[in-house]
Amino acid sequence: MARRRRDFYEVLGVGKDADDAEIKRAFRELARKYHPDLNPGGAETFKEINEAYAVLSDAQTRARYDRWGPDGEGRGGVGSVVDAVEEVLGDVLRRRKKKQRGRDLRYTLEVTFEEAAFGCTRTITVPGVVPAARDGAAAGPSREFSVVIPPATREGAIKMLRGEGEPGQGGAPAGDLHVIVRVKDHPLFRREGHDVLCDVPLTMPQAALGAVLEVPTIDGPVKMRIPEGTQTGRVFRIRGRGVPRSAGKNAPRGDQLVKVVVRTPGELTPRQRELFEELARALGEVVPRKDDRKAGGILDRMRSLLD
Repeated sequence: MARRRRDFYEVLGVGKDADDAEIKRAFRELARKYHPDLNPGGAETFKEINEAYAVLSDAQTRARYDRWGPDGEGRGGVGSVVDAVEEVLGDVLRRRKKKQRGRDLRYTLEVTFEEAAFGCTRTITVPGVVPAARDGAAAGPSREFSVVIPPATREGAIKMLRGEGEPGQGGAPAGDLHVIVRVKDHPLFRREGHDVLCDVPLTMPQAALGAVLEVPTIDGPVKMRIPEGTQTGRVFRIRGRGVPRSAGKNAPRGDQLVKVVVRTPGELTPRQRELFEELARALGEVVPRKDDRKAGGILDRMRSLLD
């Protein structure tokens, strides 16, 4: 049983008095919406749109359609035009099925903290892949690429090399190569935006009396003055020693934030203990007696009385 076609004006969404420009505009909008490359489920609708436009875009076939309607001519006139459209569209769809875009490839590139901060150029070697080897049975020759890592690159950044992925099939384009940047952890530095953070140990005398420390930065060590009476956890700022905000030798940079951590000494020599006790008395603190320090101190003595 022959398929009954919808009214072609209704298909394109125009009135029967529409001029050529209006018909053409309606066809383009619908074709973009239902083209199989953009809308895999729109193949049938796309075919119907082409049928309607093939007839209404030609003055002679449109006149015959207006007189006889979509099913009034048999195999001649409108029918022959529709058959031609179906044949062309079918051929396009068949060729499209044979074509297959190459798959995208992924490569993880590991860089140092400093390379990510200042930028670098790295050469990577990517194993070759041919379409017939998707099961891993064979591979093409390896390829080398020069990858530019810009300043201030973050962990997980992706550099895309277009067309350098797996080759396509049937004349389809190749996939892309996605280079994923992994930044190695640094033993001293952390990053917060364009600022670099680090912890610097400080002895109790340095914290109390002040000191000049040699502080590490991503440019190398620098001198930093610590004022007397510095408390643990205080943060100092060294301006312009952070991550560059853009490429270029004179590009503005973030800062380095230095957090000082006051270290408490562990085991003390008798002389060191004596000096600490003297300091404690001078500060008005209570110095524990020797008996309280034995066998765990006063708490152990209290527990023994309760037993």
